[in-house]
Amino acid sequence: MVLIDLHFQDTLNMDKTTIIKIADLAKIEIKDDELDHIADSLKKILKLVDEMNSVKTDDVVPMSHPLNLSQELRKDEVLEKNERDVFQKDNKYTENGYYKVPKIID
Repeated sequence: MVLIDLHFQDTLNMDKTTIIKIADLAKIEIKDDELDHIADSLKKILKLVDEMNSVKTDDVVPMSHPLNLSQELRKDEVLEKNERDVFQKDNKYTENGYYKVPKIID
């Protein structure tokens, strides 16, 4: 797991210039009247990420799902008989049970 080292002091520098640069890199069009709202939202998000990074998780076992569930699987059984010969009997482009197709890649 890769943790991004963020410090809340650095997120306070989330200004309009930074937002415009990020939007340009992400190819996102942002209107000028939205910049203040987006900057505030990003500051809140980065503050939350900073708080989450400060939590000690060394002794926490990683989970693949928040609920401790197991998936019940059915037995893998063939339910239909193989009728390949019936399907291929009237096709002239078959050989040894395979369909012959034009060569695409050399």
